[in-house]
Amino acid sequence: MPIYAYQAPDPATSCEKCKDGFDLRQSLSDPALETCPWCGAPVVRVPSPPAIGFSQSGLDDRAKAAGFSKLTRLGKGEYERNF
Repeated sequence: MPIYAYQAPDPATSCEKCKDGFDLRQSLSDPALETCPWCGAPVVRVPSPPAIGFSQSGLDDRAKAAGFSKLTRLGKGEYERNF
């Protein structure tokens, strides 16, 4: 389930939690919150970058164990195998 960030658009009429922003784990089918669960002030969902991709740590070791080779370009049409 994804985690969504919410924040109050008007900090003057909100509590400490929604003024600074809070994260909430919701299902994809759940509707977006319209009010703060603690104080009832209006909140908006804050856009955030997607968390996709993978860590580079250990990637070369896993690729080598699977039989893949990493090539480095030396020049025009020339490549060198690293492992």
